[in-house]
Amino acid sequence: MTPLPIRRLLEEKCDRPASEQVVLWVKRRLFLKRRWEGVAEDGTAFAFDLEARLADGCVIHRTEAADYVVRQESEPVYEIPAPTAALAALVGWRIGNLHFPIEIRPGAVRVTRDPLVKETIDKEGWACEEIETVFKPLKIPPEVLGLVPGQGTSQGQGEANASGA
Repeated sequence: MTPLPIRRLLEEKCDRPASEQVVLWVKRRLFLKRRWEGVAEDGTAFAFDLEARLADGCVIHRTEAADYVVRQESEPVYEIPAPTAALAALVGWRIGNLHFPIEIRPGAVRVTRDPLVKETIDKEGWACEEIETVFKPLKIPPEVLGLVPGQGTSQGQGEANASGA
């Protein structure tokens, strides 16, 4: 069967009930890519050549019976409690200096699981919990990085880490 071509999302969010959704589970890194292929839970194949990035939960294809929805897979992360803004900033700065992406949550900072990150967490004496969740790291808009149209380069348009690199 030839994969269905997808150039853009149809809807940012699916309003149909779960029984009328077919999920295409993908790793986080695929949300950063323009060209890739995937297979939904029902075996329907898709070939992506995207005009813009997709987002978790978006509708990519629709039939009378169902919406095809892209969902990000969970991944292992460290969740570091950060009850104050000062601690969250410190964690973000230290992890950002390692060039790892972070996710800021109310009362916590999340970072991808990696031995170097764990070593830093232990060295700093921070509490952390290993959890499995959908990780949504910070993204820095292109204008903050000086990447407005007609200026500079396109480097750095992927995930941004806390140091802005």
